[in-house]
Amino acid sequence: MDEQKIIKRLSEVGIIGNILLAGFKLFAGIIGRSGAMVSDAAHSLSDVFATLIAYIGVRLSRREEDAEHPYGHERFECVASLILGLILAGTGIGIGYASVQKLLSDQTAAEVPTLLPLLAAVISIVVKEGMFRYTMYYAKKMDSAAFQADAWHHRSDALSSVGAFVGIGLAKLGYPKMDPIASLLICVLILKVAFDITRDALNQMLDTSCDRAFESDLRAFIGEQPGVKHVDLLHTRQFGNKIYVDLEIAVDRNISLVDAHGIAESIHASVEKQYPNVKHIMIHVNPENEP
Repeated sequence: MDEQKIIKRLSEVGIIGNILLAGFKLFAGIIGRSGAMVSDAAHSLSDVFATLIAYIGVRLSRREEDAEHPYGHERFECVASLILGLILAGTGIGIGYASVQKLLSDQTAAEVPTLLPLLAAVISIVVKEGMFRYTMYYAKKMDSAAFQADAWHHRSDALSSVGAFVGIGLAKLGYPKMDPIASLLICVLILKVAFDITRDALNQMLDTSCDRAFESDLRAFIGEQPGVKHVDLLHTRQFGNKIYVDLEIAVDRNISLVDAHGIAESIHASVEKQYPNVKHIMIHVNPENEP
């Protein structure tokens, strides 16, 4: 299956699956008198927009370089991931606000959920965990930050359904306030995932360097290339899901310019082959200092 078909399939699964699941959970929450399940339905509905944003962001990020964007369009994925994180945060805040209101009201004790929302929670856990695994598998295959964020939307929905299940179950056992408390715990979980997604998106938008382990591995790889005496400087920066590298190497000061250029070209090709996420490496060649 080519990349465009994968993108389309992930979008279809996310949008259609979440619409059906949100409708079912909303019905179960209202009929079954469960605020936790209604909150869970709102979470699923937000995932419809999340998948749509991920689809648009990924499609735009795959566009070729042009005169106005010579470095490509990969940061569209960062923008999509940032929007996804903010949507998730908004959903969490809304659920938390409703939960606090319900906890402070006098009606909580009278509202005991039926078995229907309990069944809906089990179905949601199974379906959303399956959607998470399916989306994450292909997101990693494409190295798509936006679809990985979308996958975490699915996982957070599955985990929120676990919270709903616990809250509804305890409410039926005689602890009705556990239903809004479960919604409040869902809020905390959603906000944590939203924070992680937003932080990662901002890091990729701000030219943040790669982690030390990656840079150390890259430095060692370059240092082993033929003709390289040592690495004088190595800087990396994230550009969406791609990496740009600025490199200075020292070579034998007595070789010709043509030979020095050949070493640089060889390193350029080797690095981009060994590290597929490296979109480009800019290499400056220095003469090795005399002993």
